[in-house]
Amino acid sequence: MASETRRTPHQVTFAVLAASVSAYALLQSLVTPVLPTIQESLHTSQNTVTWVLTAYLLSASIFTPIMGRVGDIVGKKPVFVATLVALAAGSLLAALATNVGVMIVARVIQGVGGGVLPLAFSIVREEFPREKMSGAVGAIASLVAVGGGLGIVLAGPIVNALDYHWLFWLPMILTILTAVATVLFVPASRTRTEGRISWAPALLLSAWLVALLVALSQASVWGWGSGKVIGLIVAAVVLAVAWVETERRSATPLIDMKMMSRPAVWTNNTVALLFGVGMYSVFAFLPEFVQTPKSTGYGFGSTITQSGLILLPMSVAMFLVGLGANSLAARIGGKTVVLLGSLISAVSMALLAFAHGATWELYIATAVMGVGFGLAFAAMSSLIVSAVPAEQTGVASGMNANIRTIGGSIGAALMASVVTSSPAADGLPREAGYTHGFAMLGVALLVGALAALLIPVSRRGTLVASSTEDNEPAGTALTAVPGGTVMSDTSE
Repeated sequence: MASETRRTPHQVTFAVLAASVSAYALLQSLVTPVLPTIQESLHTSQNTVTWVLTAYLLSASIFTPIMGRVGDIVGKKPVFVATLVALAAGSLLAALATNVGVMIVARVIQGVGGGVLPLAFSIVREEFPREKMSGAVGAIASLVAVGGGLGIVLAGPIVNALDYHWLFWLPMILTILTAVATVLFVPASRTRTEGRISWAPALLLSAWLVALLVALSQASVWGWGSGKVIGLIVAAVVLAVAWVETERRSATPLIDMKMMSRPAVWTNNTVALLFGVGMYSVFAFLPEFVQTPKSTGYGFGSTITQSGLILLPMSVAMFLVGLGANSLAARIGGKTVVLLGSLISAVSMALLAFAHGATWELYIATAVMGVGFGLAFAAMSSLIVSAVPAEQTGVASGMNANIRTIGGSIGAALMASVVTSSPAADGLPREAGYTHGFAMLGVALLVGALAALLIPVSRRGTLVASSTEDNEPAGTALTAVPGGTVMSDTSE
């Protein structure tokens, strides 16, 4: 194992972290295109099988910040291994599930794996040279979105060659291997945060997220004006207010509200929320759009595999652009990169809305989307990590990823309501539903561009962190961009 006197090369650490994050990202989306297959195999209803996705989403939303906080206190390495073990255990249970109840429980366990992302960011901050840190963070952040897209692309071939159970067996094998690699090669934490976990804020966080996400996920079934949806939304608001107040008064808060209120943090979180609205909605509804029968006049009657390939250009472009975003941000600033990514992503939604009559148009739209998402995700993650003290990296980055997931829930619920608002006589959505839905996502990303304008910058045009390092003189702040870190004056 690595020791304090001889640390593992950061390239090896990055490889282990990247493989771990990829396994988690694949499990986010592998089941999305094959829910009908799972429904038939487990003899359940369409409404019930949607909880295979919803349960995972709820669990990940709750455990992502909690595991990040535990890692800051206990140590990143052991908690990172624990999240991988939970991910593997949940995958094993899902692969063996013979009824939908067991499958849902398995997905809840898998959701604990959401902690891999904030913990990976924290490990990067501890182990990487300063000039390499932001680039690594951007690459890992890109892997989350890329893995989500590849999951949809790979689902069809896996099911056709094997069966849907292998959608869980394969990630389980990868997760076990990365857990072993983490034990062998990832160094133990050199810094830990004093304190303990405040369970009252954790319970309140869980309660308001559950209430909100259940309301949003079921709104298209129950109706937006139903008493259950309205009641759950009201309960979510009340519980969220109680959570914020409890966090503010807690001696050891789960989420430091002072940290969350920093301009560099809340602005990037706002952009992340709106990007989540767009990205997860496309993952969920673009395959459905192309799988629609040709008899509707707009669908392509594609197979699971064919519909997944539509998203392949997005995944490839997102990863490549995410890697190249470092040098671009070094020249024009992280804020400008986020703004540029938001605008490009909005253009891709406009293409989906108004140019979807041929598959080549969809390939172009998803490639453009990958460029926009790749730029924004790489820059946002680096800006968040650089804006908080080292001991808050796990919680801050975890909440940023978590807010993106919440945005995905909101977007999927809104998209479902728009697409299904006026079905045709055969019960299938009309083309106008998809057109309006994709246009709505474009508007959300334009609002994200406006939020990006609020991200604070220094006089040199790069983000300024509001914390200082122990080895820096007073009056200076650490300015981080995806291409490296430099010293700068205070922000404007």
